[in-house]
Amino acid sequence: MRQILRWLWEFHGAPKLDGQVRRYTTPRPRNITVTDDERERLLAAAAPHMRLWILLCADLAIRSGTALRISPEHYDAHRRTLTFTTKCDEHLSLPTTDAIDELLAQCSMDTNTSFIRQLWQQYNTNNRFSGRITTMHPTSLRLVFRKLTASLNLNRRIVLHDLRRTAAVAIYRHTGDIRDAQALLGHKCLQSTLWYLDHDLKPITRATLETIKRPFIVPKERTA
Repeated sequence: MRQILRWLWEFHGAPKLDGQVRRYTTPRPRNITVTDDERERLLAAAAPHMRLWILLCADLAIRSGTALRISPEHYDAHRRTLTFTTKCDEHLSLPTTDAIDELLAQCSMDTNTSFIRQLWQQYNTNNRFSGRITTMHPTSLRLVFRKLTASLNLNRRIVLHDLRRTAAVAIYRHTGDIRDAQALLGHKCLQSTLWYLDHDLKPITRATLETIKRPFIVPKERTA
């Protein structure tokens, strides 16, 4: 709106009204990250299918909706990698962790059924409890996750996307390279990665400012 009004003023003699358009501040990103204790408690209490869902979000920073669709066609057991298409149609390949591989080993590789659905079917077959979910719908599973967090009496509300954010913040803290966080999240635009890390920016120190005065040394290229 502001650009249109400015264009009309500059080229068509309209009144200058662009300054009358109210500016709205950008909402701050959610800044909840999960502690190691909270993560371990969630994994210990979760059923196998929920545990895999949590691990895909917490270890590989995969979006919860994408994690539900991960199936044998995306898994290379020899290389121990998952290759899939993200929400924004970006192709991403990530190495799996030991904990994830242990759960994937319980699934059949001769089907297109997602890993989480396979584990959910096994769990429902082996545990005949009242009130279990009868359809593996994302909304139903998110409700189960909400009940899981409530049963642990956590002091705050945790959602699955917080696990993805936690992984991004952790890799940035360990490597100090924002590009590593970008690669993990599968973002094409670096600005999207900054949204995840916005709350984790540290204040500048006097010692850091002093480094500006030192001669610049070209860093060595990182090896694989």
